[in-house]
Amino acid sequence: MSQATNTDLGLSHVALLVRDLDKSIAFYKKFANLHVIHRRQAREPLEAVAWMADGLRPFALVLVASRSLQDTPLGPFGHIGIACATREEVLNQAAEAERCGILRSKPRDDGPPVGCWTYIADPDGNTLELSFGQEIAFTSERLEGALL
Repeated sequence: MSQATNTDLGLSHVALLVRDLDKSIAFYKKFANLHVIHRRQAREPLEAVAWMADGLRPFALVLVASRSLQDTPLGPFGHIGIACATREEVLNQAAEAERCGILRSKPRDDGPPVGCWTYIADPDGNTLELSFGQEIAFTSERLEGALL
């Protein structure tokens, strides 16, 4: 069976159960710079679904609204990681999160390949990590070269 031209292949999304879809969309837009690329009403026990993405790669954060389903939040250590363009962006977002009372971990710099990072709580108790200087792409490229 061949891959259809308009279908995804590989790691494509992470889905989170949320209580207030609009509040969660606002959070991920503000702190992770994600934008809604798809939104729809859903059948019980779900209410609505929104896909959010950064537009840089074919990967989405799927927010699934339901007041009747129960789920375990991602965290406090398990997290969704977002790489920022600058260290200052990490520090500024951490300061804003602290002002909002949702900072889970003050920024720290662990050097390569981890870089500078901070943890922030989303409206449903999930953890968002913002980072600068992580080297996932370069670490993956070195691994691919070693395997050849």
